[in-house]
Amino acid sequence: MASETEGVAVVRRDTDRSAIEPFDVIVVGGGPAGASAAFTAARAGLRVALVDKAAFPREKLCGGGLTDRCRGLFEAVYGEPWPADIVGASATFTFAMAGAPLSRMEGYSRLGMTMRRAFDAHMVDLAVAAGATPVLSDAAAAIDFSDRLVTLKSGRRLGYGHLIGADGVNSVVARTLFGRAFDPARIGFGLEVEVPKGDLPVWDEAIEIDFGAAIWGYGWVFPKAASLTIGVGGVHSLNPDMRERLGAYLAQKGLDPACYQVKGQFLPFGDPRPAPGRGRVLLAGDAAGFVDPITGEGIGYAIESGAAAARAVAEAITAGAPDTAFARYRRAATPIFRAIGQARGWRLLIFPARMKPLFARAFRRAGALRRGYLDIMAGTREYDDLWGLMAAELATVPGRLARRLGGRAARP
Repeated sequence: MASETEGVAVVRRDTDRSAIEPFDVIVVGGGPAGASAAFTAARAGLRVALVDKAAFPREKLCGGGLTDRCRGLFEAVYGEPWPADIVGASATFTFAMAGAPLSRMEGYSRLGMTMRRAFDAHMVDLAVAAGATPVLSDAAAAIDFSDRLVTLKSGRRLGYGHLIGADGVNSVVARTLFGRAFDPARIGFGLEVEVPKGDLPVWDEAIEIDFGAAIWGYGWVFPKAASLTIGVGGVHSLNPDMRERLGAYLAQKGLDPACYQVKGQFLPFGDPRPAPGRGRVLLAGDAAGFVDPITGEGIGYAIESGAAAARAVAEAITAGAPDTAFARYRRAATPIFRAIGQARGWRLLIFPARMKPLFARAFRRAGALRRGYLDIMAGTREYDDLWGLMAAELATVPGRLARRLGGRAARP
């Protein structure tokens, strides 16, 4: 008998095991979450298949910002720094609200810049070098949870002891497990273009974050070696005009939107799954909704959660209790849930329309608050630390703003 869930067949039938390629772990998705999971599982001595519908290198919508927190996680997982030739840096940040400048900070060199095409390919190469079997240019067509079987579009059949879904916001694994990959009422959406630096020669290599470029979202400019990645993203249901918003953001910079190829992608802004998996099936990275709703940080959480999922599987197998993998993983992911939960609280001070003018005034005046925001991106602070910074700044903010924000800032 076979059923269909969102276009992915969930097959349950007696299966001839002789034609099945056996693996301890199948990782679906070759981005940072999947690559780190495959690397970690292979290093633990497990037989690992790394499945992705694309061949690498491949294009990926993403600003390509790599925080110091992400750097530390990368080095903890791989035991080596990321290659300097694929990660650049910028030490200047500019903040804006709907095109109006808020502040500029110089000399803060804790954010790297990369092209995901190169970065992701490097991580896949590391996983393969560690012993993972690459199964690329082939997508999952059917998943049988009872027989622990993944059937690919090519017809190949892969058996697994554990399955890690790291296949992004449109995750086939999540869709098959839960009936849908994401909540359409809460999902984010982003659009971006790659602008050759020659088209904007006046840009001075600064990173820009514009908190007013989209509703419950932001715009970004991330400088790379030969181009500027410029995009806007926000809650999808609140931004039916996202393409127009991208056009307006480009026009602010004197760029003609018609001159650039636009890439689009759903983004799980601050909407993590309470249960990122079940039993022997684990979800990591975007498939689990692990994205910071303010900074857009996703790569660091992907690396962290992918490696944590693989460690949970290895520990469960070693303990002779394979069905405990998800429980182990959920405990290991507690810091991720806590950080995203803190960010969801701060989002209420930044994104609602009635709060934006007040936030802009506080952010423009509060150097410590701006520094705290960057320190969060760097991984040296947590969002809860900002409440103390906000409380300190309220003493210098006009009375009406202090009264409006005081209750929030006084939270422990």
